Amino acid sequence: MAEYLASQGYQVETAEDAPALDRLLAARLPDLLVLDWMMPGEDGLSVARRLRAQPGFPPIIMLSARGEDIDRIIGLEVGADDYLPKPFNPRELLARIRAVLRRQNGAAAPAAAETARLVHFGPFSVNLDARTLSRDDAEIPLTSGEYELLEIFVTHANRALSRDWLMDQLRGFERDPFDRSIDVRVNRLRKKIEDDPANPAYIRTQRGQGYLFVPQGKGEALPSLVVRPHRADAGAGICRVSGSRILGGVSHLDRTGGGTLGR
Repeated sequence: MAEYLASQGYQVETAEDAPALDRLLAARLPDLLVLDWMMPGEDGLSVARRLRAQPGFPPIIMLSARGEDIDRIIGLEVGADDYLPKPFNPRELLARIRAVLRRQNGAAAPAAAETARLVHFGPFSVNLDARTLSRDDAEIPLTSGEYELLEIFVTHANRALSRDWLMDQLRGFERDPFDRSIDVRVNRLRKKIEDDPANPAYIRTQRGQGYLFVPQGKGEALPSLVVRPHRADAGAGICRVSGSRILGGVSHLDRTGGGTLGR
């Protein structure tokens, strides 16, 4: 698998277990990490949970021979941005890596001093350029999947959005028609922005339709949402990707425009 990803223009480094992965991460963070659930020693689920506790950690794709819905839900709940059951076609993993990175990186970094787009709702502020969420100027850590879902909601406020449409926007590839992982992502996001996730004020369930984002919180949905410009400096950086060795290990993969493989 590492050789295949390298042939697609990525620099790949592999780790056979969690300690080896920790050493790689201590040297530098990748842009994307692919974890095998069944890696030896500390399993991928435990590693994902531990890494997700670190602010600013890159997105994670979980690989596993466990293909049941409950396993996919557990993987997403611990913070994985995507979940791919084995066996799979290498091209599908490549497509998912590209989709997650596309969501993570968004458009090219804006030039310095460019006007940043800020969306405000309640005590929260979403910076659409920096891809961050803040509450009273304190940043709230989000996974790339959580951020992507939030951005869709704030840019489509006061509209009922179906689960199928949301899944198409988030993933960009074929999926199981009975896939309910969007509900897991919504629940995770609610825990970060709702005072009472069981009785949400912002992300409301529309019976038979999907979800409705109401930026004003309690009360009836309004027809519009204010997006206010804000001056902010923005930097540019090198895009590095991280991916994984499937057989009992993890790895990370860096994309700098070349394709070299580290094993």
